[in-house]
Amino acid sequence: MSLSERLKHIKIFRSFIYTTVGFITYPGLVLINKIKIEGTEHIKSLPKKNVLFVSNHQTYFADVIVFIHIFCAVKWRKNNKLGLPYYLLNPFTRLYFVAAEETMNGNWISRLFKLAGALTVKRTWRAEGKEVRRGLDPSDTRKIYRALESNWVITFPQGTTKPFAPGRKGTAHIIKQIQPIVVPVVINGFWRAFTKKGLTFKKKGSILTVRFKAPMVIDYSLPAETILDQVMDAIEQSKKFMLKGKHHLMTAIDK
Repeated sequence: MSLSERLKHIKIFRSFIYTTVGFITYPGLVLINKIKIEGTEHIKSLPKKNVLFVSNHQTYFADVIVFIHIFCAVKWRKNNKLGLPYYLLNPFTRLYFVAAEETMNGNWISRLFKLAGALTVKRTWRAEGKEVRRGLDPSDTRKIYRALESNWVITFPQGTTKPFAPGRKGTAHIIKQIQPIVVPVVINGFWRAFTKKGLTFKKKGSILTVRFKAPMVIDYSLPAETILDQVMDAIEQSKKFMLKGKHHLMTAIDK
């Protein structure tokens, strides 16, 4: 196991990363922009392991950063708000997130954030900006399995920030085999407020919304394709939600 892999499993080290990243990013979420949170009542009583959060994806890093803030705030019994960031003094660290290996090795900032609990996986359809088709790496799946054994895990089934992109079957296979509690999350406004990486601002004063839904009721005996369809419906990225998402077309214009 590499040094970086060992470090990310040390609680005090991850607490330091969460606290540092949290205080740096807090003004951008609360002061420069405005954040609106719904549904934290659905996560307050969840067990501390085998919970999989599935969400749509709008930036590389800002999405995960806001989850860290919210989970830390909920640990301090805050309801649907962040308030003052004293919750970062004792952050919630039983958290991992699935991220593309290519993205997390892109620069020193992403490599630092990788230590916050990234489960890096090889993209099965893209590498170094080129289309590459390859089979799912079993070692990547095992990383997620092991993380779920004693933690919460965040994953973005679409694997891209492009709205209404199809989901990847890997998420459904994990759900079917591990049978975690699956909590859908719908986010919006991040594409407007931040650039694609989520590290710099594009439009200040934006409304950032994060809506947690009740845990899904899943028949784990169903085919993976059916489970994936249910997940995509839950995060409102399926075809039936596409016509309701015309605002996403502004992304191309803003860029």
